[in-house]
Amino acid sequence: MAKLLKGKDVVESLNAKLTKDVQKLKEDGITPTLAILRVGEREDDLSYERGTKKRCEQVGVSVKAIALPMDVTEEEYLSELDKLNKDATINGILMFRPLPKHIDELKARNMLAAKKDVDGCTDLSLAGVFTNTKLGFAPCTAEAAMEILKFYNIPLQGKKVVVIGRSLVIGRPVAMLLMHANATVTICHTKTIDITSITKDADIVVVASGQMESVGKDYLKEGQTVIDVGIGWNAEKNKLCGDVIFDEVESMVDAITPVPGGVGGVTTSILVKHVVEAAIRQNS
Repeated sequence: MAKLLKGKDVVESLNAKLTKDVQKLKEDGITPTLAILRVGEREDDLSYERGTKKRCEQVGVSVKAIALPMDVTEEEYLSELDKLNKDATINGILMFRPLPKHIDELKARNMLAAKKDVDGCTDLSLAGVFTNTKLGFAPCTAEAAMEILKFYNIPLQGKKVVVIGRSLVIGRPVAMLLMHANATVTICHTKTIDITSITKDADIVVVASGQMESVGKDYLKEGQTVIDVGIGWNAEKNKLCGDVIFDEVESMVDAITPVPGGVGGVTTSILVKHVVEAAIRQNS
């Protein structure tokens, strides 16, 4: 039976450190503050906002939520974003996407100041990931996967790691972060030929295919570590499932993240970590 790489323990460790960091900042008269910029009342946005506020409160980070109507003009939206960029009391900005079609999302996200881009969505933040420089912040899910590997002391240097998926949200940035940790990384995707022979040759497999339960025992071998980034509702099974067929592979691999209870919970804590890091950088 595989060791479960539970996100809860990682979150508790992160929270303990962040609480101390926030306390030190407050002693210096600085309250780390996250601004949430939301358009409309989408239930998934509201749910994420509630979860983010709760996680921020746990470590003492302040939250300022700005809710704009669905019919807000692009000019009004960008004006609000500009105010947050210039507000020295705001350390991080979380921009909920997708934006309404009448707002140019590419223009909006790249107007966001990289130093406040705690969600890692700007081109400058991604450039920072690729060049291993602190231009902004890594996408939270990619860093969450790395945080789990670090917490559970899973060695990366010299190891073969396969990443399934090449999105800018997780696949490509996590591959870069893994390479910065001296792993040898292969990215697989929908056009990869004979993908199972590649994944079976890996020490670690990060699955971010975006296809629920698409990776089964034919992709894996004994002794591997599996990081399952996916999450979706399986109506047939009436439960949340990842991109990996958990019941099929758990008995053969060495370690695996559960879904739910794995990468997802850590992602929100990484967002909060970025807010605290942004406050430290901006006031150093």
